[in-house]
Amino acid sequence: MKYVVIPLLGSLLSIGVAAPAFSQEADAAPGQRLFQQRCGACHQIATPRNGVGPNLQGVVGRAAGTVEGFRYSAALRDSGITWTPEQLETFLSNPTAMVRGTRMTQRYNNAEERRTIIEFLGTQ
Repeated sequence: MKYVVIPLLGSLLSIGVAAPAFSQEADAAPGQRLFQQRCGACHQIATPRNGVGPNLQGVVGRAAGTVEGFRYSAALRDSGITWTPEQLETFLSNPTAMVRGTRMTQRYNNAEERRTIIEFLGTQ
């Protein structure tokens, strides 16, 4: 049996079937875990349902304050921000300094955690 499995595994790896899927899962796991721990009480990612905060599916590249059905502060809705990784970095480090009047007040002081969460959001 091992003589059949090894060539099959080699073939899958050579055409790129198994390795990329494993790599993406491994890379997303810490960000997904941090997202659930730090953001999951207010934000959804797995469903388009809004909670205390808007759902964050497809947030990278989206204009701020545009998720349908969520009641944003006028400050965020009218901010003109498009969520790039750099904008998210600034916002998550101090939301009220970036957008005076936003309802989000949670700061994320750990730069490595912010980077990991933002990378995860970029995959969603």
